[in-house]
Amino acid sequence: MLPDLTFYSHWRSLAAYRVRVALALKGIAHKVVTIDISTGEHRRESFLAINPQGVIPALGLPDGTVLSQSLAILEYLDEIRPRPPLLPQEPAARARVRSLALIHAADVHPLLVPRVRARLSQQASIDDGAWKHWAHGALLPAMQAMEALLANSPSTGRFCHGDAVTLADIGLSSQWVAMALFGCDTAAFPTASRICASLGTINAFAQAHPLRQPDAPGAARGEAQ
Repeated sequence: MLPDLTFYSHWRSLAAYRVRVALALKGIAHKVVTIDISTGEHRRESFLAINPQGVIPALGLPDGTVLSQSLAILEYLDEIRPRPPLLPQEPAARARVRSLALIHAADVHPLLVPRVRARLSQQASIDDGAWKHWAHGALLPAMQAMEALLANSPSTGRFCHGDAVTLADIGLSSQWVAMALFGCDTAAFPTASRICASLGTINAFAQAHPLRQPDAPGAARGEAQ
């Protein structure tokens, strides 16, 4: 049995969502510590001592090591608990899965984080409508690319790569959740929609949803039921 891990999380964090999914898929015991990014708790000295970058998520190991960056954490979890695997064995397949996951995690999500919104608000005086427009401009072109990559590949099966959940599905689901939170129209993405519908039937994905977390606002949790 693996020793308990400490997972620093916040309901609104899409990166934390990705880690929650993997922890649930693999059944890894962990303790959750909520860091409220809405109040700036992630920028306080107490959390910066844990993760100097001041971002969520972070994963504390029993020996005091702290891991950050969601995809690095996912690969660590895959190595300490290999079943079910999040990456296929064949090198090109592994690269395909990683590349699909990185579209959201590396290209899109960094444009949506609170510090970007704060900077835009301070320097460009954007309002809520302009922020939503910004988010759509980040999410929709990436989703168009993901849809094309999935629809046109023989490697796509029930899920992003074959018929088993991989890192790519966690990345796609994270993108899908973000699109829902920002009110994006998903009608133009039938392959992604089909895959996400299948993922939604898996308890690890359903229970990891941001709106189902204990620290989410009560009204939001009610909407997710």
